[in-house]
Amino acid sequence: MQKDEAFANFLIGHLLRRNRTIEENLVDLMFNSTEKRLAHALLQVARFGKREAPLLTVPKVSQETLAALIGSTRQQVNFLMNKFKKLGFIRYDKGMEVRNSLLNVLLQD
Repeated sequence: MQKDEAFANFLIGHLLRRNRTIEENLVDLMFNSTEKRLAHALLQVARFGKREAPLLTVPKVSQETLAALIGSTRQQVNFLMNKFKKLGFIRYDKGMEVRNSLLNVLLQD
């Protein structure tokens, strides 16, 4: 690393970004409910708030993967997904559609 300054800068930047992400996830786990964490994860998968247009149908993601992502159980994710579906925040047909009304879950307090 001492001989390659560009690589050293890249690696330090990567480690700092990774550390920030870990800190943000820890704060999220400590202060947000499972419901809000799942809503946030689904909106991220659907690319809400990104430069690109949100996806109409999001890629298939298992409930186990979502549970690991938000620090919960598959059973809790299943319960919340059914709740979100009942409330019209998500829809299952040929894939999962995340509607922008799911943002309301994040805005509740």
